[in-house]
Amino acid sequence: MDIRSLTYFLEVVKHNSFSKASQQLHLSQPTLSKMIKQLEEELGVVLFDRSTRRMQLTETGETLSRHARLVMQALEHLQSALQDIRDLRTGQFAFGMPPVIGASFFPRILARFHRLYPGVHIQLVEEGGKQIEQMLLEGKLDLGVVVLPVNEEWFDVIPLVERKLRLVLPAGHRLASMDSIPLPALKEEPFIMFRKGFSLHDKVRVACIEAGFEPRIAYESAQWDFIGELVAAGMGIAFLPETACEKLDPRQVKAVAGTDPQIDWNIGLIRRKDSYLNHAAREWVRFVQAEFSMA
Repeated sequence: MDIRSLTYFLEVVKHNSFSKASQQLHLSQPTLSKMIKQLEEELGVVLFDRSTRRMQLTETGETLSRHARLVMQALEHLQSALQDIRDLRTGQFAFGMPPVIGASFFPRILARFHRLYPGVHIQLVEEGGKQIEQMLLEGKLDLGVVVLPVNEEWFDVIPLVERKLRLVLPAGHRLASMDSIPLPALKEEPFIMFRKGFSLHDKVRVACIEAGFEPRIAYESAQWDFIGELVAAGMGIAFLPETACEKLDPRQVKAVAGTDPQIDWNIGLIRRKDSYLNHAAREWVRFVQAEFSMA
């Protein structure tokens, strides 16, 4: 029994006539009669009482008719649901981003995407870049945006933007008047860092080690604004993306644009290699690329 057999059967029931049903189906009447006979033989039942002048459904035929209609309705609903997904009227996916990247770039992007596709649900997960990478490998996320580089044997990468980190000092700091500061000059300073699990934690630490010293970490946080407030309170120094520095109070902190060497802050969209992306997630990738290309 297949969908075509049920369709033919319901058409005969609808018209209560093999001849009228065959005309609607553009089949010869013998062909349609043969199809219904094969259905009866397959099910081991008689669906139509052919002993009277007026054809009638048997009790078994009535039962099949009720259930066949439900099957056809379910099929129509399925086709409509799939079309909705293709047309991006519905859909969902999970997207991970570190808080500093999310706050820097994505509020307006998310708002514009939602206006275009209000039926698409994005499950947002805020974690450090290393945690996002792990969640992608475990299949808990579909896509993520992180600080680059990442292991390109594990991930497909779409670079989005290239930036530099800025050194943030308390406004009255001894180095605040300098336009460029060599990293070794920070050897004795207390650092306020993103916590472990954030890519920026590793980038700053590695840059300091390459400059000849291990940074002395006073505090760690997952929130860039709290890090900025700790710097303003004189609790230490920090490296933050320029997009975050623009939101800090210049009366309380000084964001130095240049360090020697400078620390890159390049971000990209990543997915696990060979992972499946549904229509909504693929459109999100296209949309994000377009947004960053216009920035």
